[in-house]
Amino acid sequence: MLKKNRTGTPGTRHRVDIDRRHLHKGDPEKSLLRKGHTKRSGKDAKGHISMRHRGGGVKKRQRIIDFKRNKRDIPAVVKRIEYDPMRSANIALLVYKDGEKRYILAPEKLKIGDEIVAGEKVSTKTGNAMPLKNIPLGVEIHNIELRPGKGAQLVRGAGTGAIIQSKEKKYATVQLPSKEFRLINLDCFATIGSLGNTDWKNRKLGKAGRKRLMGIRPTVRGTAQHPDSHPHGGGEGRSGVGLKYQKTPWGKIAAPGKKTRSPRKTNKWIVRDRRSKN
Repeated sequence: MLKKNRTGTPGTRHRVDIDRRHLHKGDPEKSLLRKGHTKRSGKDAKGHISMRHRGGGVKKRQRIIDFKRNKRDIPAVVKRIEYDPMRSANIALLVYKDGEKRYILAPEKLKIGDEIVAGEKVSTKTGNAMPLKNIPLGVEIHNIELRPGKGAQLVRGAGTGAIIQSKEKKYATVQLPSKEFRLINLDCFATIGSLGNTDWKNRKLGKAGRKRLMGIRPTVRGTAQHPDSHPHGGGEGRSGVGLKYQKTPWGKIAAPGKKTRSPRKTNKWIVRDRRSKN
């Protein structure tokens, strides 16, 4: 659900936020916060920039999310739904019957007080987790594993969901949110339902300053830079690129149509590519 700002200041008159009045307003579960997590500002372990345009931003505390759902056949009750600054989807705090607490991604229609469970043979109730081999065709799923026991890697963004199209031998054909059809091992776990917070993609930040609070720095065109900083830089006035081919900031050719994918990468698990028009 969206919430428009009614003030008339330049930074807020076009701002559209997510309505979070239904979410938990207190502190997160202290035992489920990752300790020692620090911002790297787009730099690797050696201090070299590996991701440009990153830095600054407000301090965030990383929550530990249970992507494996490996606490099997023990019911859990949803205690509360929370905001997570590290992702687009909301998270739900589960309290198991043995007293353990865990965070999971909150699917659409999951409510406080609901009882959910993960196991080999459980009902197809929203929030339950089970292997693909036991999920009926046409059921919407999210939080999907690529390898059994490794933990979910697919369909984890707000408002997303995948659909099981068919099953054959050891694999299920799953249609992902990108319209890609992919083969996934039937022993991989997935969670029933689609993820909530569907209006996340419709929000409007309102001003550039909110991008800085998110840790995203400005992107400057290569032609507007100094020639020492970018191959496209320099020249008198708006002189264009000045090269036969466009180049990356590191001098590699980036001409339209230039293939950059490694030939060693395989697509044997992809039945239909997301770019396919058929």
